[in-house]
Order: sequence, then C-alpha cells, then structure tokens
Amino acid sequence: MLTSFANPVPGETIAEPAALLQGLDKITARISQFEAPVGTPVRFGTLSIRVRDCEKNPPEETPENAAFLEIDEVRPGEARTRLFSGWMFASSPALSALEHPVYDVNVLDCRKPSGSAPAPPGKSEGKIAR
Repeated sequence: MLTSFANPVPGETIAEPAALLQGLDKITARISQFEAPVGTPVRFGTLSIRVRDCEKNPPEETPENAAFLEIDEVRPGEARTRLFSGWMFASSPALSALEHPVYDVNVLDCRKPSGSAPAPPGKSEGKIAR
C-alpha cells in the first residue's frame, strides 16, 4: 500500500517583493541596511542597485535567501557601468560577490516591504495552509 504525503517539493521557494540589503562603504567603514523593492532601483553611494527577483526557502527548510541583483556605477558626466549581474545568497556572500574598491553589498533577507500588513496566521499569499 502506497501512502501519499503532502510535502512541498524540495527546491520550491517563496518569492518576496523586497530585499533587505547591507552595504559597506570601505572608506568610512560605515555599514548601512536598506530595503530594495523588486524592480525599483535604489542608490548606495555611487551604486544603483535593482533587485530583479528575491526568493527565500519555506520555513520548514534550511534558511536561505537569494536575490538576483543588477548593480551599476553611476557617476555624474559618465556612462553607467554594469558592475554586477547575478544571484547573491545570504548564507554565502563570498560565493557571488560584488567586486568594487569602495563598496560591498550583501543580501540579508527577502521579505515583505516595511510597513506592509502581516499575513494572517496559517495562510501564505495564494496558498492554503495544510
């Protein structure tokens, strides 16, 4: 007799509408945390950062947050220069890192934007709790 279990498929992730990023200015040693909504560019120093996607593992799996980032350097009077385009992982920041002499950028979390209402208990957007 075969029994079917209602377990999520391994590798399924939850898309979130914003990424919590951390930036380091290596000159001043100042660390800043800032939120970047998916699809909306944010500035950090001379960098323009656009999050294209932000995914996190479901709570029952090993914690992991990953964001697909496009990072450009924007200097007055100069053409925009693409410095980074790819996935960054919160658990392994050195795996796929921005190479820049002044700035470091890391992904900390994928989440709902600050100020948004929390989801009702037992439900996730578009999904039924089992």
